[in-house]
Amino acid sequence: PIWHPHSMPGELPAPAVHCLLQGKSYVEVSASPLDLMGLYQRVSDPGAGAISTFIGVTRNNFGGKEVLRLEYEAYVPMALKKLQEVCEALNQRWEVIQVAVAHRIGVVSVGEASVIIAVSSAHRAASLEAVHWAIDELKAVVPIWKQEFFTDGSEWKENAESRARLLHQEGQTEQQGQRQQQQVHQEEGQQEQLPQEQGLD
Repeated sequence: PIWHPHSMPGELPAPAVHCLLQGKSYVEVSASPLDLMGLYQRVSDPGAGAISTFIGVTRNNFGGKEVLRLEYEAYVPMALKKLQEVCEALNQRWEVIQVAVAHRIGVVSVGEASVIIAVSSAHRAASLEAVHWAIDELKAVVPIWKQEFFTDGSEWKENAESRARLLHQEGQTEQQGQRQQQQVHQEEGQQEQLPQEQGLD
């Protein structure tokens, strides 16, 4: 089911924290405030020479409007699955020791964290690059939706990364269709020439 911040009459409250631990990756979708120190401790390791973190925080303005709060909704099982896939891809790209990613759902007030990513590695370059990549990938593929509340109303926001990924995929599909169409035209042209060549014999 899709988790939303407003409970329906007669429904039991959803669990505050949904998490998944697999290998050296921990992912979490939480209706409670995110715990930076807890995630830091999850990725801590005696072999780590660096722990890099990213914290996405609700700011008080967007597009010249005053932001009152954000509200996040998610299809939690799929969100956890996609977060885990992001971690798996990260582990394949960089030599890291531990990865932890947590995303908030529900009401996130100004100044509160909506997402935290923590990565430990032997050397700083790997964890810094991995954290940078992970937040962009998370925004592009994980099914978590954001509604911004302003002093004059609210609106749902699409992640720019998700839109860019969609446009890129559409562009690739269109190019593939054009190549296939060109190939068909070439094959038709070859078939039309074949009887003429046979007639010359």
